[in-house]
Amino acid sequence: MTFTLAHLSDPHIGPLPRIPFRELLNKRLTGALNWHSARATIHNMDVLAAIMADILEQSPDHIALTGDLVNIGHEDEFPQALATTEILGGPDRVSIVPGNHDAYIRVSLPAMAAVFSPFMSGDTAESHAFPYLRQRGSIALIGVNSGIPTLPFMATGKVGRAQRQALAAMLDETRKAGLFRVLMIHHPPVRNASRFGRSLKDNKEFTRLLAEHGAELVLHGHNHRHSLNVIESVSGPVPVVGVGSASAVPGTPLHKAEYHLIRIDPKTRSFELRRRGFAGRKSQIDDLGGFCFPVIPGSGTKP
Repeated sequence: MTFTLAHLSDPHIGPLPRIPFRELLNKRLTGALNWHSARATIHNMDVLAAIMADILEQSPDHIALTGDLVNIGHEDEFPQALATTEILGGPDRVSIVPGNHDAYIRVSLPAMAAVFSPFMSGDTAESHAFPYLRQRGSIALIGVNSGIPTLPFMATGKVGRAQRQALAAMLDETRKAGLFRVLMIHHPPVRNASRFGRSLKDNKEFTRLLAEHGAELVLHGHNHRHSLNVIESVSGPVPVVGVGSASAVPGTPLHKAEYHLIRIDPKTRSFELRRRGFAGRKSQIDDLGGFCFPVIPGSGTKP
């Protein structure tokens, strides 16, 4: 039987709550100025609501949300983000990993965990660390945290050695169990996928890990656009798929609100991905194209 997974990312839920000025005397000040000067006009909550409503209409088996739920990592943003996204379902139906905006400063990730921990935990009661593992039928959903506090004007990420070691063991265990392994991470874990100041610091180590242990699919956000990269591994090619922001006001062809609907066939180790979103500023949500992986001979569908 197939398993349908919806993937959305980077909703940047607003507006910013009223924040005392003393709590902005750090990197948050630049983030708040950026929100009011640019992001508030880019990330539209009506657009996000339409995207989420369309996801529910498609009745996916599970939903993956790969980070940047908020903007400056303030503790008051996370309850607002939960109130906005709870329409998608509870922790049994939705899996979340943090983004760099969720980890804006040192206290941000603990504030996120206080609200979203049930969405970022494994199936076992003691599993509250990254990476986490959730099994849904023949699907292994593995959440990896790349969000770290950074200096102003930087949006880099890092997985770290401890997480990579745990992930390697997790990938091996789920491969032996015959599961279709889906990794969820915010930053694209491939070289040159993001410009300077926005990349995953240990992307070389992470790419090597995937090459040595394999995976069937990697999902990420961060760049606010659809993308596909492929990493060769011991278990075959690993598709690394990025999705656009779920709240971006449609503008250029590369910057439009979208999400991905992915129908996975664990038996054949294959999937079909369809992009759904806004084709134009005032258009309704529609199919934006997609691809099969691996490509079905004679289908005319290319990644």
